[in-house]
Amino acid sequence: MRALVWFRCDLRTRDNTALAEASSAADDGVIGVFTICPDQWREHDWGAMKVNFLLRNLRELSESLASINIPLKIVTTPRFAGVPDALDTLARECECDALYFNREYEVNEQRRDERVEAVFRKAGRKVYPLHDKTHFPPGELRTQQGGWYTVFSPLKRSWREAFKAIPEGEGCKRVRRAPSARPDTGVKPDKVPEKVEGFDPEADRPDLWKAGEDHARDRLRAFIDARIDDYKDKRDFPGVNATSTLSPYLALGVISPRQCVEAARAANNGQIDSGSKGVVHWIDELVWREFYQHILTGFPRVSMGSAFKREYERVTWDDDEEMFEAWKEGRTGFPIVDAAMRQLNQTGWMHNRLRMIAASFLTKDLFLDWRRGERYFMNRLVDADLGSNNGGWQWSASTGTDAQPYFRIFNPTAQSERFDPEGDFIRRFVPELKGLDCKQIHAPHERARHLFAKLDYLEPIVDHKKARERAIKALESVKP
Repeated sequence: MRALVWFRCDLRTRDNTALAEASSAADDGVIGVFTICPDQWREHDWGAMKVNFLLRNLRELSESLASINIPLKIVTTPRFAGVPDALDTLARECECDALYFNREYEVNEQRRDERVEAVFRKAGRKVYPLHDKTHFPPGELRTQQGGWYTVFSPLKRSWREAFKAIPEGEGCKRVRRAPSARPDTGVKPDKVPEKVEGFDPEADRPDLWKAGEDHARDRLRAFIDARIDDYKDKRDFPGVNATSTLSPYLALGVISPRQCVEAARAANNGQIDSGSKGVVHWIDELVWREFYQHILTGFPRVSMGSAFKREYERVTWDDDEEMFEAWKEGRTGFPIVDAAMRQLNQTGWMHNRLRMIAASFLTKDLFLDWRRGERYFMNRLVDADLGSNNGGWQWSASTGTDAQPYFRIFNPTAQSERFDPEGDFIRRFVPELKGLDCKQIHAPHERARHLFAKLDYLEPIVDHKKARERAIKALESVKP
């Protein structure tokens, strides 16, 4: 049997369930394939930063696969609709008897996969859709009433109990090694394209985001060796190098959540809920990612632009294009918000505390629709992932699962003073304020009034106190 392995957001050879299963079963060799769908990607708000990072990781994957006699083929079709026939044609040309792939949980991706399965089964080929993206398949962990978890903490407790109950060596939930060399199929790999039409190849930061699973593992190791024990205490300070910065690699599956949890657990004497508080908290953050994958599956409407809490569909958001552009460009007059947005625009990444501050500002201070911010982040983030991004935005807008209460609204100045007390992060991305001291820099329009005209900086575009009162009133009005 010869197997076709369809790679998607699992661009690695180690701990890849589909690749491991196919390699074990296929005595006549394995062929890999990746599908490029430019029009569909644009409809899903993918941006150039993510696409270029993906291409670089694909090149690394192709080389790794070639070293074990697995050629990587590249199929390009504008939309998901063309994928079933394209893969069927490739399977026929390469004489593949079976298709292996790891499931994805977004609505359009699930529908695409169902069509692919139907085409392959009709042709008499076997299809093996496998679980890989999270430790437990969405829906496996349920409430006592048999429903889907919609609050994180109970899901986390259930996740911990289930994790501890995993038998040692159970392949689908423990880390797997990369497969050994496969029989040579005689099929030549395709060259990974340098660019994808419609995505600017110049929008890339290889200096910040190196590609490949070896680099991802090195990044994980460096974090665990030097920073994970302090993670809980320092993770909220954007000016401090305290986080793992592994989210781009997790989003594309260049490293797996299992690899991350196992490495952290090993550094904590095998514990996931005691011992180092930094380790425990970081594992909890990985579980948050899994929680949002569960939500995508259990509540498909969140993949389609709908609020999880349906009553919030009645909110009439503002439609002020000038305000939105000011937010996007980091011209709000609130230094911490502006620094956050400029970090995003320049690096393709934003510190998580800043994501909450920026999202709260857009939805509560400017009272603009959270979906506009969600789309902008998806288009700019190198770690763009629908589950995590949507979950974060709906949390900030108070429309989602386990959401921030509508009456709890971040004060951007207070957040700035608390999490960037010396103003070092602000100075890095808002250099026009670099001459201000640590008191002035958080609210220069008030605290450096005598210098303000010389700063080349904007007055705040909104009064936070008034905006807060308005947002509370508007959101309260739709509560059941």
